[in-house]
Amino acid sequence: MSHQPFTAAALRGAVDLSSLKRPAQPAGPASAGASTSADGAGLVIEGTDASIRDVIAASDRHPVVMVLWSPRLQESADFVTTLGSVARRYAGRFQLVTVDVDANPTILQAFQVQAVPVSFAFVQSQPVPLFEGVQPEAQVTAVIDQVLQLAAQHGVTGTVTVGDDVEASADEAEQEQPLPPLHQKAFDAIEAGDLDGAASAYREALVQSPADTDAKLGLAQVGLLQRTQGADLQAARAAAAAAPTDVDAQILVADLDLLGGHVEDAFMRLIDTVRVTADADRNKAREHLVELFEVIGVTDERVAKARKSLMSALF
Repeated sequence: MSHQPFTAAALRGAVDLSSLKRPAQPAGPASAGASTSADGAGLVIEGTDASIRDVIAASDRHPVVMVLWSPRLQESADFVTTLGSVARRYAGRFQLVTVDVDANPTILQAFQVQAVPVSFAFVQSQPVPLFEGVQPEAQVTAVIDQVLQLAAQHGVTGTVTVGDDVEASADEAEQEQPLPPLHQKAFDAIEAGDLDGAASAYREALVQSPADTDAKLGLAQVGLLQRTQGADLQAARAAAAAAPTDVDAQILVADLDLLGGHVEDAFMRLIDTVRVTADADRNKAREHLVELFEVIGVTDERVAKARKSLMSALF
């Protein structure tokens, strides 16, 4: 079983790097979260930095609605209660995932959220923005109906399994085989917020086994987090727009776009940079683009398409 932190297949629309903290769990209908709320029995679950990958992967089977909130803001807590009430009325036609951003900062970074509550839907791992701020229950219900219609158009018509199946899925998760020591060391370092330590562990794993594709992918993902840590998206976009041939400026925006889920935009920005630069700058843009291919996964169809565009830009 592969323990790579995440794959493009699991998160095709929004690049979530939070799952670097743990290997993927076997995904059962209601196993997307590490914990299940006592009153939701699988209809309402808690999403965490460690479980978000599986949360989104579950949207291949049933629609998922995710709300990011903070217990420090009463209105956001009240909105979570409203969404929970709606989820129970729909009786498993979608799964509600609540994410406390104070306890899960990596999710907050990955989705580039500026204020909470904010809500997304996922259908076949593709993100659909829903709400910014608190909404009345009638508006929530109307939008959920649209999400279910969209899901049906894409053949996602499964329902959330509740009851005994939730406990069975949790038992399966507990039986997962341990990671190789250096991979576990990397995950533990990420858990502690030590990205440098995680990168060092992955590099050591690659020294021991140069063909370790999981370590290579993990190192690329950690590198993306390191490069974008503390970056201001608006300021980065303004700098890139003012200097189209500044490779470093274009690379930063591409990294931020990739982290925010705009995969094709990130790829095309660097391909366009390759077109308008030459010599060392051109090679730097090309090499960084190839590194981003590794972050997403070389078998992803968007990578294959971008490779063709890159070849056209080069020749």
